[in-house]
Amino acid sequence: MAVKIRLKRMGSKRNPFYRVVVADSRAPRDGRFIEQIGTYNPVANPVHVDIDAEKAMDWMSNGAKPSDTVRNLFSNEGIMKQFHDKKNNK
Repeated sequence: MAVKIRLKRMGSKRNPFYRVVVADSRAPRDGRFIEQIGTYNPVANPVHVDIDAEKAMDWMSNGAKPSDTVRNLFSNEGIMKQFHDKKNNK
């Protein structure tokens, strides 16, 4: 089973709000997911990002691949750097 960390769209029309979820890659965008690990609100000023770094690190170390957008969010939050540092220290 290929696992991805990606965004699930919530909110109303023209007012998006996203949840960062871990899901099977075959599941639809807003369909079933395994676990919710954070939220992302691009409408707020400044943009509001709330991600559980521990859960994200655990999932990535177990083989979950983040989508391009989630990878950018993780990079901005410093999670990708932590992941690569942890992976290189083993």
